[in-house]
Amino acid sequence: MRRKDMPFVVAPWLLLLLCVCWGLWPALTTMADRWAWDPRYSHGCLVPLFSLGLIWSRRDKLAVAPLSPTGWGLLPIALGAALQTLGGYFHLNAIEGAALILYLLGIVLLLAGRRVLSLVLPAIAFLVFMIPLPWRIEVAMGQPLQRLATYLSVYALQTLGFAAFSEGYVIQLNEARIGVVDACSGLSMLMTFLALSTAAAMVVRRPLLDKVVLVLSSIPVALIANVGRIILTGVLHEASGKQAADHFYHDLAGWLMIPFALFLYWLEIQALSRILIEKAAPIPLRIGLGTMKGSKHETAAGVAGE
Repeated sequence: MRRKDMPFVVAPWLLLLLCVCWGLWPALTTMADRWAWDPRYSHGCLVPLFSLGLIWSRRDKLAVAPLSPTGWGLLPIALGAALQTLGGYFHLNAIEGAALILYLLGIVLLLAGRRVLSLVLPAIAFLVFMIPLPWRIEVAMGQPLQRLATYLSVYALQTLGFAAFSEGYVIQLNEARIGVVDACSGLSMLMTFLALSTAAAMVVRRPLLDKVVLVLSSIPVALIANVGRIILTGVLHEASGKQAADHFYHDLAGWLMIPFALFLYWLEIQALSRILIEKAAPIPLRIGLGTMKGSKHETAAGVAGE
């Protein structure tokens, strides 16, 4: 592409993207607020950066991909507009946020075509992790996780020899009470680790089955990390006192769980490498035709000599 043609190529992209940002500005600012104060979605600000990085990693393929704009891109744009209208009418920010993905799919299809869309589709689809879940889904997922985390933490503390029992979502120790509140139910870790495992599956060079297992394992990894956080808090309550335990539970634990989860994912990949062994492609047998001809001549000569 010549330098003087650059404005004519970039201008439609900028115009449509500005229109999308202007139309979805209230929904985008609401999502940004959730990223700032809700620990369950604190990873949301990193999701667009990862998507941009994924697109940048495929820049060589995008540079040689043929452009074939198609009017079919108007269909997802129309669906996105309908979804945005529906979300605005019912005040559902999650539905309005989902319209962004449809808008981006339509713009790429409209201006670049299917080949380019196939290259950027994983990056666009990954943006779903920056959209907060609807309140009903958060409640439906949060309470079972909260109950399970409480039960497993009490069982582990009793196994370690501590006098622990639960009253609802509160764990009672000798002189301490640990409340497994909504923010500590494990939903925040589940959302973060689900995005983390999906991002890892997109960049690692592994068989498809390994990637599926890696993504699905985000549920037990989040549960193990959350239960470990509660258990360590209980041990600190008994060993070091309330101040040290509260400092760990509310400040340090959230930062330590990420490297702990990465360590678990690393162990999982190492285990998968030894359990799910990829079958090597068979090497075709090469037969030298010249040798075969030579062998025939030699055989014929030998027969004649006899």
